[in-house]
Amino acid sequence: MSAYDAEKGESKPVGALHGVRVLDIATFIAAPFCGTILADFGAEVIKIEHPETGDALRHFGTATECGDSLVWLSESRNKKTMSIDLRKVEGAALFRALVAKSDVVLENFRPGTLEKWGLGYEDLRKINPNIVMLRVSAYGQTGPKSHEPGFARIAHAFGGLSYLAGEAGRPPVIPGSTSLADYLSGMWGAIGVLLALRARDRLGHGQYIDIGLYESVFRVLDEIAPAYAKFGIVRERMGADTVNVCPHSHYQTQSGEWVAIACTSDKMWQRMANALGKPELAETLPTAEIRVAHRDEVNALVANWIGSLTFAEVMEETARFEVPCGPIYSIADIFRDAQYAARENLEKLDDPRAGELVLPSAMPRLSETPAILRHAGRERNADTDDILGEVLGLTEQEIDALRSGGVI
Repeated sequence: MSAYDAEKGESKPVGALHGVRVLDIATFIAAPFCGTILADFGAEVIKIEHPETGDALRHFGTATECGDSLVWLSESRNKKTMSIDLRKVEGAALFRALVAKSDVVLENFRPGTLEKWGLGYEDLRKINPNIVMLRVSAYGQTGPKSHEPGFARIAHAFGGLSYLAGEAGRPPVIPGSTSLADYLSGMWGAIGVLLALRARDRLGHGQYIDIGLYESVFRVLDEIAPAYAKFGIVRERMGADTVNVCPHSHYQTQSGEWVAIACTSDKMWQRMANALGKPELAETLPTAEIRVAHRDEVNALVANWIGSLTFAEVMEETARFEVPCGPIYSIADIFRDAQYAARENLEKLDDPRAGELVLPSAMPRLSETPAILRHAGRERNADTDDILGEVLGLTEQEIDALRSGGVI
């Protein structure tokens, strides 16, 4: 889909969310990542920061020569930036004026904070009944812990994920990324915003979305809740192994590399048995239940076979027998991989402040209105004057007065 750019005399792509205006007053990653997703697909996302301190995400992660971190440059991409002190009367008034002309607000203050400033959902819906508001907090807007602070690490712990991460009998560990709950919450948030916008078309008014960081983690832990409720099962740490299926783990090759094997069905196990050169195992260990009961024996068979082959040989043999097998990649491996290159999962961008960057490409992949990487995270106040002038119609003199008063 394209739109005609009269100034340049050419057409330019229009994203799936073209025409949707989003006000992002959140910090760090959780709610802002929702904004990143929306911005990737064409929404006008306006990142609103404090005039003096800005978003703490600018200094979270690896620093770059432009003063902003790589996390900021990546996760604030495609967003406009402006500053407003929401705690000042004039700043709150500016924000309300923007809300009146917007579709979505993203926030992750501790519950009750915006209400104290007169900027809670009930306040904003009086200004714009169509507004959709995403509210992300540690424990959600209700419940006995709703006013407690929390970050992704706490969400992993409280949500049940950290308990499962690590080797059996050893301390729980971080499940790969300390920010996983933030990214999951941003994804759930994007789903919620899109659902609310769709419902608005039918109902004629907006609504708010309430997400607790821990809930985003808890929701993706497959059967642990029904398994405990029905049978009293408390899943423990299993290292690389997986409950209910086997072999479904990580194994080291003769040449030192690690691979992942996933035999999720009896049919897959039959293929694995053939690859092992022991087709009779499909008869002696025919079901997942039996293989799980003999987990150590099955894992040893697979580990010994993979340990006798080089990485190249493992990949060749598993492919020949159609056994699901994948390399366990570092980021260096990812940058060298042909599949990543073919899918353009790593997108290069020449940033005027930070130089050449390589950022993860947007998800998901749409055939007609794909995401477009327009720019990396911008400097503070890059668009303040333009937004106040174009959206709210303020004059240069009015903008200068707000700046002199520390409102912007």
